[in-house]
Parts: sequence; structure tokens; C-alpha cells
Amino acid sequence: MPNKLYMTSEEFTFLPRIAEEKKKLGNDQYKAQNYQNALKLYSDAISLCPDSAAYYGNRAACYMMLLNYKSALTDARHAIRLDPAFEKAYVRVAKCCLALGDIIGAEQAVKCVAELNSQSTALKSEHEQVLKLRQLENTIQSNYDTQAYRNMVFYLDSALKIAPGCLRYRLLKGECLAYLGRCDEALDIAVSVMVVDSTSADAIYLRGLCLYYTDNLEKGILHFERALQLDPDHQKSKLMRSKCKQLKEMKENGNMLFKSGRYREAHVVYTDALKIDELNKDINSKLLYNRALVNTRVHQLREAVVDCNRVLELNAHYLKAILLRARCYNDLEKFEEAVADYETALQLEKTPEIKRLLRDAKFALKKSKRKDYYKILGIARNASEDEIKKAYRKKALVHHPDRHANSSAEERKDEELKFKEIGEAYAILSDTRKKQRYDSGQDIEDQEQADFDPNQMFRSFFQFNGRNASFNFEY
Repeated sequence: MPNKLYMTSEEFTFLPRIAEEKKKLGNDQYKAQNYQNALKLYSDAISLCPDSAAYYGNRAACYMMLLNYKSALTDARHAIRLDPAFEKAYVRVAKCCLALGDIIGAEQAVKCVAELNSQSTALKSEHEQVLKLRQLENTIQSNYDTQAYRNMVFYLDSALKIAPGCLRYRLLKGECLAYLGRCDEALDIAVSVMVVDSTSADAIYLRGLCLYYTDNLEKGILHFERALQLDPDHQKSKLMRSKCKQLKEMKENGNMLFKSGRYREAHVVYTDALKIDELNKDINSKLLYNRALVNTRVHQLREAVVDCNRVLELNAHYLKAILLRARCYNDLEKFEEAVADYETALQLEKTPEIKRLLRDAKFALKKSKRKDYYKILGIARNASEDEIKKAYRKKALVHHPDRHANSSAEERKDEELKFKEIGEAYAILSDTRKKQRYDSGQDIEDQEQADFDPNQMFRSFFQFNGRNASFNFEY
């Protein structure tokens, strides 16, 4: 059967009736909230009668229910071109512009409705929302200028309740979330926008920002360059590409200097890199950890602890920083702090090595709480037997109670305590078995300590060394 190039007059007059039937069926589906079915029926009616403003108006309403505000706006505006007095079409334009965050477009549509019908209240609510949205935009901008990103998220959420289809608000919220370290949420926003518009420079920029703030600098640079290909004047991408490249170069340079043992130079590079972007918690925590390592190499343990503290303020679960700080505390003889850090580390990762480190730290803490007999005698831990004896003789003579008989009661008490401690120290360190137990960190039995008499120790020592226990001190 040959194709017909022209419709007969009967067929031409029949089409509006079919289109009207399609519209009525579409209305039934719309009322039943079967919007996809209604959309197809309205489209069929438009195909049959493309000059009907009402059909475009109905399809615009359907698109609005499907949250496809752009398509709805296109249909509503086409309806106005077909019928400039179509009030409902202006109403839908205003609603769509408001949903898309187009304040000027919404204001113009509100004005047109007022001109068509000065008594109309169809857009009273929308007019109020437009005023509120304009005020919100001013607030959002002022918070952006002061980098109050947490406030911005709050105000942007309020704006999105009025304009749920505004991609600009969504992307700006994503940018603020990235600055706040909530990159997973920000990335979801970027991806959702790219599904709608794969050529959105702002969405690609946001994705690059998320990569940058999760220390994926190479891919971040690629995204910023892709955004600039789509929009050569995209200033944010230009700025972030520059920061990305600078951080990458400085980080790599610092690591190279560290590995080659040029610690002072590495310290300078890491310090300068930390000034580039204080919001990049991920990279800054790594730079601070690296600088802490540098400080340990140049024996600046307190500075290393300060850097580790800053790391853990940015990321409380940074295991390497916890272990490094614990090691520094141990070397600084702050054993309680070292134990606390190793316990925290063990909660994060239960490994044999961390268990061993915790056990050693607890042992060091226990040892630190005992009297340091070597310190009391003023000798090194590797002192010989003869050096131990000489140290005891010298200290005992200085602090013997008889030497301080004419001192005040408080001074005598203090000297007696020192004399006793000197005797205890000698009693332990001069006894091979006790010295071995003490050096290995084992406790000396309480009974042995209770039986100790410093005066008896003094007399025995001087008698054994050929001296009479009765002597006169020189004052």
C-alpha cells in the first residue's frame, strides 16, 4: 500500500477529536497520579494537534509532578507563545522558575500574571517564596565570603526546600560539604548532577574537589582540567588546579628530602606545604605526621609530639601518629602518656607488635614509679662495684644524721630520709642477686625492704672497709 503524502479533509477534521480524547485520558491518568502514562497521552495529543496551548500546559503540569522542571518550563513557555493570555501557563512558568532557583524568571512570571489579572491570587505563595529565596541568596553569599561553610549548608538546605530543582544550590552545597571534610556526601551530589548533565563544568569541578580533599591529587588535576576544557573561564577550577599541582610537588619534594636524610630541608618544605590549604585535613594530617617524623630524626621530640597532637586533632584515628607520639612520650620518659597512646592504638588495631609495645610501656611505667637507686647514688647504670662503694661512702658521710645534729627538726628529718634512701640504694646495688632483679624491673620483696636498717648498713660498711664506726665529721 503506497504511503499517503496528504491527509483528506475528513481525516484532518477528525484529528482534533482524537487529540481531545487523548487529553481526557491523560487527565484521568494524571488524577490517578499515573504521571508517566499521562505524559505519553499528552504527548500523543500534542503530536496530533501541535498548536494547542492547553495540551502543552497539561504536559507541563505532568512534568512538574515528575520533578522534571526544565521540560515543564519549556512546555509552559511554548504554551504562552501559542496563547499569550494563558494565565495558567504563566503560573507554571513561575513555579518552574522558582523550583529551578531562577528568581528573575519567577519574578517576571508573577508580574505577567498580575498584568493579566490584577485580582489573581494564584501566585501569592510563590511571590512570598521568591522574596524569601532572594534573602537566602544574600545570606548564602555573605557566609561564603567569610568561609562559614557549616552555616552555608544550613541555608542552602532552606533554599533547596524552595528550589528543589536548582542544580546550582546542590553543587554549592556539595562544595561546602567538601570543605567540611564530608567528601562522600559531596561526591554523591556531583555524580547525581553529572547523571543529569555530563557536561556540567561545576559538577566535574566538585568531583575534582572531592578527589583533592581525599589526597587523590593526580585525578583531582585531571578533573579540574576537564572542567576548564568545558568552561575555560572556570575560575574555581583554575585556582584548585594550581593548589593541587603545588601541593603534589611540595609533598613529593619533602618526601624525597626526608628519604635522602636532608631533614632540615624537608622540615621547611613540609611547613610551607601546610600553609597552602588549611581546609585540606587529609593531606595536612599526612604533612604534619611527616614533619613529626623529621623532628624525631633531629631529636626534637617535644616538637614531634606537638605535630602528632595536631594530626590527631584532624584525624583521631590516625594510627601511625598515635604510635609515633607514644614512642616520643616513651623517649621523654612520660610513661603514663605512652601507655595511654598504646592502649588507644590497640583498640584501633590489635596486632602482636602493638601488644608488645603496650607491654613494654607498662613495664617502663612500673619501673619509673620505683626509686631510682642509681640516681640516688649519683652513678651510671653500668657503674662498677668499686664505683658503687665510693658513691655510697661519699653520700652516706654527707647525709649521716650525726652530721646534722644541730640542724632544725625539718632539716634533720629530710637528711634522715636521704640517708635511708642512700642505704637502700647501696643494699640493692651491692647485692648481685638484688641488683639483677632490680635492673630487670622485678620488684624487690617487701620483707627485704622492711628488714633494712640504714645505720646498721653504715656501721657494717665502714667496719668492713677498715674504719671505726665511731668517727668525727668535719664541719
